[in-house]
Amino acid sequence: MRSNQVKKGLERAGNRALLYATGVTKEGLNKPFIGIASSFTDLVPGHVTMREFERAVENGVSAGGGIPFIFGLPAICDGIAMGHSGMNYSLPSRELIADEIESIAEAHKLDGLVMLTACDKITPGMLMAAGRLNIPTIIVTAGPMLTGRYKMRKLDLVKDTFEAAGAVRAGKMTEAELNCLEENACPGPGSCAGLYTANTMSCLSEALGMSLTGCGTSLAVSAKKKRIAYASGERIVALVKEDMSPRKIMTKNAFINAMRVDMAIGGSSNTALHLPAISHEVGIELSMDDFDLMSRETPHITSLRPSGEFFMEDLEYAGGVPGVLHSLKDKLLGAETVNGRNIKDIAKDGVIFDPNVIRSLDNAFHKEGGIAVLKGNIAPDGSVVKQTAVSEKAQRISGSAKVFNCEEDAMKAIMDRKVKAGDVVVIRYEGPKGGPGMREMLSPTSALTGMGLSDSVALITDGRFSGGTQGPCIGHISPEAMEGGPIALLKDGDMIEIDIPARKINVRLSEAELAKRRSEWKMPEPKVKTGWLARYARFVTSANTGAVLK
Repeated sequence: MRSNQVKKGLERAGNRALLYATGVTKEGLNKPFIGIASSFTDLVPGHVTMREFERAVENGVSAGGGIPFIFGLPAICDGIAMGHSGMNYSLPSRELIADEIESIAEAHKLDGLVMLTACDKITPGMLMAAGRLNIPTIIVTAGPMLTGRYKMRKLDLVKDTFEAAGAVRAGKMTEAELNCLEENACPGPGSCAGLYTANTMSCLSEALGMSLTGCGTSLAVSAKKKRIAYASGERIVALVKEDMSPRKIMTKNAFINAMRVDMAIGGSSNTALHLPAISHEVGIELSMDDFDLMSRETPHITSLRPSGEFFMEDLEYAGGVPGVLHSLKDKLLGAETVNGRNIKDIAKDGVIFDPNVIRSLDNAFHKEGGIAVLKGNIAPDGSVVKQTAVSEKAQRISGSAKVFNCEEDAMKAIMDRKVKAGDVVVIRYEGPKGGPGMREMLSPTSALTGMGLSDSVALITDGRFSGGTQGPCIGHISPEAMEGGPIALLKDGDMIEIDIPARKINVRLSEAELAKRRSEWKMPEPKVKTGWLARYARFVTSANTGAVLK
């Protein structure tokens, strides 16, 4: 056992004395040491139930014959951080989480890990750590929130708060109505009830084989989730004894399967950042082109908020991730899982209880998957759009550029009704380096939707979008403006053409004009010059590489 390095031998007398001080017994020194990496916090709805799940995992570890040790990790709520400088810290926190887990696991030579996680950057950060450390690990995602209700209408965070704010500004809703929606959209604990980034990553953790079957969609308030937490604690001890490490599970086949599930369920565009970052830690490189290829090959078989009308609890009751795998069973590749079963066997046994929520491949909602990758003279290294959240008439759109160098300026123009049908909003210097931290643009995209402009106004950015974004919103434009990418050369009035089916995004300018503008461009001063974000900006790579640190 790895932990023998801290607990065995004459020279480890002092180490043992400190372990005894924590309550470990002499007999316990002969058992595997299991770390429970918990991101519990009272600040984030997706994490407030984790104290109960910590106990369940602890009890499972003890029952399995291990010694549990809980340690804490930070969690940022993207919704609370949205629309202000707090969002600069969200994506960078993914790197901090991976580094902190590495630090604790290596300093104390833990034999195995159960990672208790929920929201947007926490789950990918933990999976990155699992791949990097390569010691037996199970991911336990804390589960989706129940659907909100008001006057018998189902509610969700994005449509009924962020987008509703735009509706108030457009005179389509009163502030009193908005206040009622605010109080009812998020009825309790869990990750927001639609297929946003948090729940997408929960589903993909299961599809990757890193969570026990059923974990991805089981609700935060359910006893099922407690049972899965307990079973994960038991199972991790067995994985330690079997030496079943993450790199034996997160193989190239597993990532292909995860991308396919992602395309099938219409997951968040943020997965184009997170899956490459996770695969990078295990020595497997994924590109934007891999996502686009998988999307072309995989029909979209669920229709969940924000782009559909079903919710995570509907997916759970319809069969969850196993049901989705069952529909995809003929397209999946063989891969091992933390269950001790091959993913193809799990797919074969999956059951679909509602064939309208989880459809068959020949009755799909869309013939292609959720994400499309666009390239052109604005984004030579690629950009990402959640194509299943774009209406048919907005799949091809062109217009005159309105250029902004930060999200706040764009948001003010939108709320002041200075953005009109036929405009293409450009928000730049919000990429991984330029932001720094590649902020999500849910506030402006939701405002456009709420004001009825989601089919007539496009938004392009070197930043990124929330899983809740809909409409012709193209993010991750690479290279980013801060690296001198072509998006930095755009000016008000430039004609921009977007063709999602053809996978193209271009500005109607000659190469000579672009070259002239490039010769005149000067890199602006960094927005942040001190602290963690300044260090992050120095080492982070572009969005098309997963925004990893090098």
